[in-house]
Amino acid sequence: MEKDLLELQTLIDVHFDQRKKDEEELISLKERIERRRAERAEIQRVRTEKEKDRQNRIAEERQRKEEEEAKKKADDEAKKKKVLSGMGANFGGFLAKAETRKGKRFTGREIKKKTLAERRQPLATDNLREDGLRQRAQDMWNRIYELESEKFDFMDLHNTKKGHGKGKVGGRWK
Repeated sequence: MEKDLLELQTLIDVHFDQRKKDEEELISLKERIERRRAERAEIQRVRTEKEKDRQNRIAEERQRKEEEEAKKKADDEAKKKKVLSGMGANFGGFLAKAETRKGKRFTGREIKKKTLAERRQPLATDNLREDGLRQRAQDMWNRIYELESEKFDFMDLHNTKKGHGKGKVGGRWK
């Protein structure tokens, strides 16, 4: 009986030792998980901060360029007005009327910027998985296909219109 009691006591001791080791291991694993979670959170915070800084720099650069462009336009307008005011009072009135009649005309560069701004779509692929990337690539391919077909239609229309009015005049082709 004493032998059984001694054996039981050793089993209990072994069990409690093993349980203590398991608890210590569990605590260390939990600490490691928490430490990694904190590291990932810090990395994500730094990443978002850098992205925010980059967006701010881009916005500031864009605003600076717009201000420079507006200042340049204002300077050009001031020069034009100064020159026109020197030409005579009647001509200035005529110019003002003509400007109100025709409205604002866009330069080729402004038209191109406006068109590209309408057509460009942001390429947000940061958080997409493989199937999302595949879908995004398919959408982009469809858009390119659509634009190419529009281009072909316009070129065909242009060539067709270009061909109209061509005919034999006085024995030769015009």
